[in-house]
Amino acid sequence: MGFFKCVFLILSFLLVDPVPSFADSYSVSSKGFSEVSASFLNFAKKKEVFDWIVGVRRKIHENPELGYEEFETSKLIRAELDEMGIPYKHPIAVTGVVGFIGSGKAPFVALRADMDALPMQEMVEWEHKSKVPGKMHACGHDGHVAMLLGAAKILHEYRELLQGTVLLVFQPAEEGGGGAKKMIDAGILENVEAIFGLHISHDLPIGEVASRAGPILAGSGFFEAVISGKGGHAAIPQHSIDPILAASNVIVSLQHLVSREADPLDSQVITVAKFQGGGAFNVIPDSVTIGGTFRAFSKETFAQLRQRIEEVIIGQATVQRCNATVDFLDKEKPFFPATINDKGLHEHFRKVAGDMLGIRNVKEMQPLMGSEDFSFYQEVIPGYFFFLGMMDETKGKLASVHSPFFKINEDALPYGAALHASLATGYFLELLQKTTLLSGKQHDEM
Repeated sequence: MGFFKCVFLILSFLLVDPVPSFADSYSVSSKGFSEVSASFLNFAKKKEVFDWIVGVRRKIHENPELGYEEFETSKLIRAELDEMGIPYKHPIAVTGVVGFIGSGKAPFVALRADMDALPMQEMVEWEHKSKVPGKMHACGHDGHVAMLLGAAKILHEYRELLQGTVLLVFQPAEEGGGGAKKMIDAGILENVEAIFGLHISHDLPIGEVASRAGPILAGSGFFEAVISGKGGHAAIPQHSIDPILAASNVIVSLQHLVSREADPLDSQVITVAKFQGGGAFNVIPDSVTIGGTFRAFSKETFAQLRQRIEEVIIGQATVQRCNATVDFLDKEKPFFPATINDKGLHEHFRKVAGDMLGIRNVKEMQPLMGSEDFSFYQEVIPGYFFFLGMMDETKGKLASVHSPFFKINEDALPYGAALHASLATGYFLELLQKTTLLSGKQHDEM
């Protein structure tokens, strides 16, 4: 049975609210969608709703789980959806959950939140510090889940406005595990017209958002190389073949790929962040392992970098009389495509966010060399990814993501929840207006 056949069965049993008519939805849209967006944000800021969103986030923060291990997080999400009476499908991609709210019919639009934590020890001392040694929500995914559940609560409260169906996509394993690809392989995007996602930003003021049309985040891949020589005593290097010297030449040569082979206007990055070899001061080791990441915005550039990384590592190792093997870790850490925002959805985002926050608080940003597996969705359907501000100078400077000192300003959570809900609701209303205008035009021409 296909994914959406299962969805329709679930909705037919569990969706009991009457589906609003086209006329009802059009009357709402004609009043001005800005009023609806304001209502969503005011609802999310209500004390009981805000406290609930924050409470969900803190529960998840205390129990961080790595990619494809988010069993308790998934259980919490399902419990909250059950409490709201929102049907869902589970498991998808091991721990993933997809909820459904609205008419149960087309059009379908998706909202996505990632669930996984990082293998880091939290250094922030506070009441809700991670209770799991060596694991931490240092990239804000706990907040992302809480905001999407907040959006679910808003959409459920205002479900009479939904002339379509919203998919609430709770995705595992964004941090290198390619969870988005496995969700796609499970069929969740079947019949879905558009998808939206967000990420909190530590250096963007609260009440502001930032994004752009076109490329916003780079494609990324990983590599690991083992360079093998011949170990021996450090005092008689002529009897050894030094893999440390070979690896050092490799690292310098890899930097030339960007500085001397790349177009300066085509942003690329190669970083060697792992170097392991030897354990004594006076012993040349038999082998050295190096590893790192490479980034680019186009598939052609990315493929060229991949090819040249392998050639340089093997070639430079050979010059130093060593052997080298290169592994791009495709199965463990699949390549992420570049995150490229749909131009039409960019205009939709600017209108929705501008109505809610004021157009001055909707910023145009430059592309970043970071990466996101949200890009997998965008290779299949139109998608849009944006950053949500949470900086408040009165509360001190926030550490960046992937820092053991990372913190979330929880005052930002209602904004993310309301924007999620507004982007979906507004998408339906905009589509309805276009359909109505097109129908009227065709009628006039007859």
